[in-house]
Amino acid sequence: MRAALEEAKKAQERDEVPIGAVIADRKKEKIFSASGNRTIELSDPTAHAEILAIREVCKKQGVQRIPGLALYVTLEPCAMCAAAVSFARLEKVTFAATDPKGGGVLHGGKFFEQPTCHHRPEISHGILSEECAALLSNFFKSKRT
Repeated sequence: MRAALEEAKKAQERDEVPIGAVIADRKKEKIFSASGNRTIELSDPTAHAEILAIREVCKKQGVQRIPGLALYVTLEPCAMCAAAVSFARLEKVTFAATDPKGGGVLHGGKFFEQPTCHHRPEISHGILSEECAALLSNFFKSKRT
């Protein structure tokens, strides 16, 4: 999660919403990809940290599914990112802060609980939640002043 937090900080330096994601092999403790939000930079509303991290691993490995790997992300994934996780067949999703307004895992549409969901990863949350939530909160406060 620390690596994901570093990616979130890099996103903030680019004036993007500070969300970071890392895809890793939990057993080998190896990071396969790391990314932060780039929606503004790429003029792409789908360029969320999770999507970019998934794309990078799939491209490097020349595959469309990456089972056995885990996603670590600083904020609860939205429904779009949850769907990408399902289609990529990630084994586990760990997120720091919850997102009652835009989340799609514990909040909102609860993507993985839908009968149309093809793959449900193991879910955990709360690691570094206060630090990740504070980064986001401070970012948005700075935008309002």
